[in-house]
Amino acid sequence: MRIASFNINGIKARLPRLKEWLEETRPAVACLQEIKTMDESFPAEEFESIGYQAIWHGQKSFNGVAILADGEKPNEIQRGLGIDGPKDGEGEQARYLEAEVRGVRICNLYLPNGNPHPGPKFDYKLAWMKKLRERMHTIWNEQVPAVVLGDFNVIPEDKDVWSVRAMASDALMQPESRDSYARLLADGWTDAIDMLNPRGGVWTYWDYQAGAWQRDHGFRIDHLLLSPELADRMGAAGVDKAYRGREKASDHAPVWVELRD
Repeated sequence: MRIASFNINGIKARLPRLKEWLEETRPAVACLQEIKTMDESFPAEEFESIGYQAIWHGQKSFNGVAILADGEKPNEIQRGLGIDGPKDGEGEQARYLEAEVRGVRICNLYLPNGNPHPGPKFDYKLAWMKKLRERMHTIWNEQVPAVVLGDFNVIPEDKDVWSVRAMASDALMQPESRDSYARLLADGWTDAIDMLNPRGGVWTYWDYQAGAWQRDHGFRIDHLLLSPELADRMGAAGVDKAYRGREKASDHAPVWVELRD
């Protein structure tokens, strides 16, 4: 069972690339972030035409998450973590969607970026991570096979970035961000990509600017965290790096984990 995550950076703009990836790699579950569309505009029929059913949590122009399953509709468990955005009266942003597929709890997230740092957006990032940890505690206590995956907007360690100096002032690798992420792992969750690549040097994101892709100036911010029940079943995990180099690609590459039955 392959479970994948892909920050698509606009589902309408990347739809041909997204369908291409789905058909070529055929994950059992595909979690999308930054779909950037309202609920009523989500192109569900496009995925149904290639055998995928979906649930989604959209928002106009920004954010948005979706879960696609091959041959079945995900059973929705929860949407949102109950935390308002950084602006007064803004309400909750579309950043979290949880479902069950084939006996596995799928928790798909698009964690706040947090820039500029310091400031209210960074405070929101840390508050959101605290809420996420609380939800992960609840799932842990249910003792269900679970994966928490998506764009965490956190570079966990220096080995996960092409240049520590270049990113030193960014919210993605501030001590507070890293500490919040480390606390999730300390609770017993396994970072699948890191587990199989302990020396680092694996990127999931390359900026559109300054020739980052061509120069391989990237970093790792897309993660798959496994509960003990799934960590014991992990057979492989990786990054579909080649898809970042295709025409009109997202600035992220898909990440995935394969689970033994």
